[in-house]
Amino acid sequence: MVTIAIWLAGLIAIGIILIGIRFLLQPVASAAGYGVPVSMNAYLTVKGVRDITAGLVVLPALVTGNQHMLGWLILASVFAPLGDMVVVLRNGGPRAVAFGVHGLTAAVMVVVAAILILV
Repeated sequence: MVTIAIWLAGLIAIGIILIGIRFLLQPVASAAGYGVPVSMNAYLTVKGVRDITAGLVVLPALVTGNQHMLGWLILASVFAPLGDMVVVLRNGGPRAVAFGVHGLTAAVMVVVAAILILV
């Protein structure tokens, strides 16, 4: 189970890095996928940089095999998708995206973190 959690942690890190890169390269399309379509502005670039950073933060613990630290880093990072979910809901975005993308991401991250911390 820990091996699966470690792989999922790696996928989460790579996934959020790729989402960040997409926000830098295709900001308007990425905003629509995020759940709150907006025209091009600095926010979209900041979102891209934030996502890349969030993915990079967990990589040292992943690479060194420090599973407990990896779990704590992922748990601390859960606030980003939860915040994204709130942003989408507060701005009239689709509930399916808010809960199905951002909420589900947060839930998976909590499960992965719990496995890495507790096992």
